[in-house]
Amino acid sequence: MFRIPVIASLLFCVVVGVRSPLVFAQTKQSPNPAPEGPKSDEIRLKLADGSYIVVDEAWETSQGYWYRRGSMSHVLPKDRVKAIERGSQAATKEEEEEPQPDPEPVRATPASAGVYDKPAWIYLVGGARVEADSATQSAAGVWYKRGNMSIFLDRSRVDHIELEEVEKSTDSSSQKERGWSTGNHKLDGLIKQNGNKYGVDPYLIFLVMEQESHFNPRVVSPKGARGLMQLMPGTSRRFGVRRPHDPAQNISGGTRYLKQLLDRFNNRVDLVLASYNAGEGAVIRFGHRVPPYRETRNYVKRISYRYKRKTAKPPKTKAATGGTATAATGER
Repeated sequence: MFRIPVIASLLFCVVVGVRSPLVFAQTKQSPNPAPEGPKSDEIRLKLADGSYIVVDEAWETSQGYWYRRGSMSHVLPKDRVKAIERGSQAATKEEEEEPQPDPEPVRATPASAGVYDKPAWIYLVGGARVEADSATQSAAGVWYKRGNMSIFLDRSRVDHIELEEVEKSTDSSSQKERGWSTGNHKLDGLIKQNGNKYGVDPYLIFLVMEQESHFNPRVVSPKGARGLMQLMPGTSRRFGVRRPHDPAQNISGGTRYLKQLLDRFNNRVDLVLASYNAGEGAVIRFGHRVPPYRETRNYVKRISYRYKRKTAKPPKTKAATGGTATAATGER
């Protein structure tokens, strides 16, 4: 009577004793789990002061750096953001940046490096250039002088500086045309042609175009502005621009819009620029003043400082009469 339970219990213990190591072996975790690396989908904005903002998405436009957090989109001026860092790049970016000085593709460097005490061309990123009487380059950027004005360009906007080659020329008109270039002779010609046709200073057109698109005819902003002069769809319709990515039509429409704003605000450069950025309705709504929007005020400040005039001057060539909103170069 007692043997059967004793034998059964001994068999049970043997079976459990044999199986238990397998059970433990199956449930025991690996002693060396793979380390968890940085999130591959993490996106950070590195700010100029060294701090970071973690965002859901970020992209760069002519207006600045746009980023999205949740359902809200925001924009930061370009001078406040150093870079967009994505995924594992964010973990190693600082180590790569700190010990490596940026190369300076400078030709004909003076004896005192970074100081150009003679006329020089400052070449901007994208191919545009600006003439300076003198310039001083540092890690932060470039200070340059034109006449009695000193102007600063952030380092991120400067490609390189070249001393100007002295050219002997008896053509005084060619000297007056110097001072700016988009880096593209065709665009330079369209700017001067439309400026003279509609009575808008070509240099003002050049500065607006540089700020809006950096001379990229294919750029599209998050709000839908398109082309070199970043025309909104409503503005394109107003001035009959059917192909906003066509340089001829875009510059024509943007120039006529500037002319309309100059006429409305009595050539006040600050109000014209504010209207171009935020809309003339916003300027009127705030009592014919620059609206208190940070983006708009930075926009007006940057262009006005380089333009050096509070009221716009007409081009040298007298504007042709009859320039209306229905005329657009290159339209069918």
